[in-house]
Amino acid sequence: MFFGSLPALLTPFAAGRVDEALFRDFVAWQVAQGSDGLVPCGTTGEAATLTDAEHRRLIEIAVEVAGGNIPVIAGCGANDTAHAIVLTRAAQAAGATAALHVPPYYNRPNQNGIYAHLSAVAEVGLPIVLYNVPARTITDISVETMARLATLPNVVAVKDATGNLGRVSAQREACGKDFVQLSGNDDMALGFNAMGGVGCISVTANVAPRLCADFQRATREGRWEEALELQDRLFPLHAALFTDASPGPAKYALNRLRPDFPTELRLPMTPPSDASKRAVDAALDHAGLV
Repeated sequence: MFFGSLPALLTPFAAGRVDEALFRDFVAWQVAQGSDGLVPCGTTGEAATLTDAEHRRLIEIAVEVAGGNIPVIAGCGANDTAHAIVLTRAAQAAGATAALHVPPYYNRPNQNGIYAHLSAVAEVGLPIVLYNVPARTITDISVETMARLATLPNVVAVKDATGNLGRVSAQREACGKDFVQLSGNDDMALGFNAMGGVGCISVTANVAPRLCADFQRATREGRWEEALELQDRLFPLHAALFTDASPGPAKYALNRLRPDFPTELRLPMTPPSDASKRAVDAALDHAGLV
């Protein structure tokens, strides 16, 4: 259902407002560059600062541009179950293929609470991609809870950003070989796929969509030497995009390649440091993108 390179799309802001025309053009570029799917309204898209109306409109645009040719996984995470359901219904109405959901952050529920929250959003009827990112949510979807969720017909995949490659094998055993596992860490995608993963919801693909798509295709086709060469080429960029709070470095990097794309962020996010910009500049050069 989902595989390959799926960019966690940046959201362009101009004078505080979402630039819909520029977002449409950006999504079209991602499709033309070979991305295997689109993920609007995630963390990298500054979803926490979007209004519900902006959230739905961004999904609608992504769906329109995708044209049914590649899937659209809409970020719908919230720590309020009722609001998460509202966002999921809006994504469903907008035509999204699936919804991406984190376990509740800040509230810090136990595993029963995590299950109750995620099973409730699954009842909307849209396929659910779990997003396990303990560094941001503080909560962790345990392997046992994931196995329990995987028995629900609408829970079809996980974006794993635990940073623990061992989880891939553990989840493969617990959830079954058909349960889709996508990396949430660009720098670990090579090892992740070697252990049974099938793709990456990627920050780097915002900046280097063709290279990320080529890398994922190489792993899918078992061309591991070529994949390693692409990993070596992209690794400094994977690292540089997190030398300051994301998505600041990613917006700076994309602006260097596409000057029409603004670096504007919404508070509380602020521009990356000069040191971060220098790291991005060097990584872009290493990747052959500038």
